[in-house]
Amino acid sequence: MPRYFMREKKDLKIVFFGTPEFAVCSLRAIIDNGFNVVAVVTSPDKPAGRGYKLQESAVKKAALEYGLPILQPVNLKSPEFRTEMKSYLADIQIVIAFRMLPETIWNMPPMGTFNLHASYLPNYRGAAPINRAIMNGEKETGVTTFFLKHEIDTGNIILQEKALILPTDNAGTLHDKLMLQGAALVVKSLELILGGNYTLSPQLQGNFPHAPKIFTEDCLIYWKQSAEKVHNQIRGLSPYPAAFTHFQDKKLKIFDSKITMEQSAGSGKIEIRDNKLLAHCSDLILELTDIQAEGKKRMPARDFINGLKVGK
Repeated sequence: MPRYFMREKKDLKIVFFGTPEFAVCSLRAIIDNGFNVVAVVTSPDKPAGRGYKLQESAVKKAALEYGLPILQPVNLKSPEFRTEMKSYLADIQIVIAFRMLPETIWNMPPMGTFNLHASYLPNYRGAAPINRAIMNGEKETGVTTFFLKHEIDTGNIILQEKALILPTDNAGTLHDKLMLQGAALVVKSLELILGGNYTLSPQLQGNFPHAPKIFTEDCLIYWKQSAEKVHNQIRGLSPYPAAFTHFQDKKLKIFDSKITMEQSAGSGKIEIRDNKLLAHCSDLILELTDIQAEGKKRMPARDFINGLKVGK
């Protein structure tokens, strides 16, 4: 990687790629620390809600606040997009929670393109590192900045930091912690690159846990698993997209649970006892504490139980 020496942060022309809230924190940190973002690339507006009104991405909303030029390409390989990207004469590009870029785009700036990934690489390469780490019962994860190359999430590492996963964490709380930690790491990475005083580290080779995209089948609970395994599945999918089961012939989303020390009487049984919603796993009983019944709003399980009593 060639070294570049620039006196001022404002001399470094940056194009930022991102879409969700996770990326917004880094965009704000880059700008607030005096770096020069010359353009932002985000996803096209999408129809949402009952009225199917076009919704702007979280990154677009932030870019509008700063008055930045915004690109929303449908086709990242189109000649028109490539020409527009060249017009910004970017020195470096940063990608956070965005689609896979073609090489003609990520290889365009002279200083390369780097990515922020929400794991301690090479662990949990893929689309859902936060969810998968909790679902697998990990006690720690991290954030990593690395330069893009052909194979996804395999490039040489600029910086990385570890982060604890607390027993009380779910995907939502861990997302927020890594979002802040990652934004600080992006700024540190830019400062190192700007000064030219850094060494890239190749990623370790071997078999490491992956983080594939979350599908509906990943959210369905199989009660023949251990209570700990189901509890971690619930944590790793909360608050979105949420683990689910079926109770009284209706879909029941579950956002939080507690492992009891009571032995299960047979996996798959869900009962109401002592004003608690209890699910029998392969070993122990799991108390379901925060739920959303089909057609209802999210609520504590106790309120759900009281509603069932009233309805009788």
